[in-house]
Amino acid sequence: MRVGLAQINTTVGDFSGNSAKVLEYLERARAADLDLVAFPELTLCGYPPEDLVFRRDFRRACSDALQQIVPKVRDLIAIVGFVEEDQNSVYNSAAVIAEGRLIGIYRKHFLPNYGVFDELRYFAPGSEALLFTDGQLAFGVTICEDLWRPGGPVSVLAHAGAQLIVNISASPYEIEKGRQREALFSARATQEQTALAFCNLIGGQDELIFDGQSLIYNANGELLARARAFEEDLLIADLELQPQKTVRPSKGVTVIRLSKGLRAPQRVLTARIEPTLPDDEAIYRALVLATRDYLRKNGFQRALVGLSGGIDSSLVATIATDALGAENVMGVFLPSRLTSQESREIVQQLARNLKIKLFVLEIDALYERALQTLAPIFAGAPPDATEENLQARLRALLWMALSNKLNALVLTAGNKSELSVGYATLYGDLAGGFAVLKDISKTRVYRLARWRNSQSPVIPTRALTRAPTAELRPHQTDEADLPLPYSDLDRVLEALIERNESIEQIADSLKIPKEAVRRVTALVAQSEYKRRQAPVGPKITRRAFGRDWRQPITQRYLT
Repeated sequence: MRVGLAQINTTVGDFSGNSAKVLEYLERARAADLDLVAFPELTLCGYPPEDLVFRRDFRRACSDALQQIVPKVRDLIAIVGFVEEDQNSVYNSAAVIAEGRLIGIYRKHFLPNYGVFDELRYFAPGSEALLFTDGQLAFGVTICEDLWRPGGPVSVLAHAGAQLIVNISASPYEIEKGRQREALFSARATQEQTALAFCNLIGGQDELIFDGQSLIYNANGELLARARAFEEDLLIADLELQPQKTVRPSKGVTVIRLSKGLRAPQRVLTARIEPTLPDDEAIYRALVLATRDYLRKNGFQRALVGLSGGIDSSLVATIATDALGAENVMGVFLPSRLTSQESREIVQQLARNLKIKLFVLEIDALYERALQTLAPIFAGAPPDATEENLQARLRALLWMALSNKLNALVLTAGNKSELSVGYATLYGDLAGGFAVLKDISKTRVYRLARWRNSQSPVIPTRALTRAPTAELRPHQTDEADLPLPYSDLDRVLEALIERNESIEQIADSLKIPKEAVRRVTALVAQSEYKRRQAPVGPKITRRAFGRDWRQPITQRYLT
């Protein structure tokens, strides 16, 4: 049997665009002489559609899109994800189409309701498993979480006689998740003695990134094929399936007979196993994809990055250039009397290396005028963070003015370490449309920059070697302002945010003074109000600030 997995990049609510992509890949499937082609979870409406599912017109538009697709599936079998509605409920479903007609609809059984997932809010669970057979071959269909959970429809279908189980999915990227998928799916295929085909979505959707890397396993758990990471792809494999199992009538299984038998391919193809990517490369490519899709899908062609001479803004400008092209990226440098000559030189060199347009606007005159305006009220008060934050907010004022005039989205450069402890100015450096490094720690920023320079050295070396500084007061450095150096701070934050460890656990396991851990924990809690007002940014780690971080702003437990 020749199987194809069409990992396509869909956009939520773009029924015409998503349908056009399905039709394009159907033609590619025919040209490749496929028996069956599968598309990702909720193909037609995009994933996740969130509260759009509550709209009746949205659900009808999804149904209408499916009806347009069905007659165009002729000489093969297609599995297409969609939102299904009946008189009583709404389902996350997979349409199985053959010979121009809808031959079956499978409803997702396990609806994840943890982390970034909230499917119980929108969908009712299915209860029936579907087994399709032509008398020689029997295959079943499942959706995403159904394959992750032991037992359930995968086991039911295998017991009922399935030689192949196709799983359509929208499994978001995070560090190391690809390895977890492969280990689990291999074990599942071995356990059930059934071939598995996993078709995953690719693309950026708000803070989520879908990495593709669709997979096909034989019944011995051996990997036969792996699709590309972070790219659209049609993965094809010729499956030599186990001898026909007896299709056993089973409770909860509906057997659907195919009117036309499947044909063996005349020439067996060698399936592709695309390489897995090292972590730093995978993260970098994930950020590039997230940035490109966020801008393009929201109608922006150009991006604007506030450059400072630091490593964060240098990395963001590089990611933006790789995502959008140098002609669509603008750097804005807003120096003051406190800006060093080194910063000026680094910014100029970076802009030359990336071949991006650079605007340089001095802010001293604006700063002095603001201080004069505030002088009667500030009289007698010593300078403090107020004057520092004023500079950051003046810079944001100019970024946003340029954004409006030039129709370019502002990309913020703050990293996860800073955002965690509130080392960022509200309505200052937090201002913007997309926070590229929102889930990237400071120590990881350096690793990503070094990896990118290993491909071509565009980020100036001095940006990597100088001490991080906001240059908002004389002789200021970031690490002098923080409770711990970044190397220790990031370990504490990972334990606190991603593993939910207590102050005592963190201090004992990391050998860091308890009082320093307590101070970091308090800063994280006290900074929640800032994070609620920060731009959306791509999720990379197990737990990012966003839809899987739900902390109260008003609380006294950790402050």
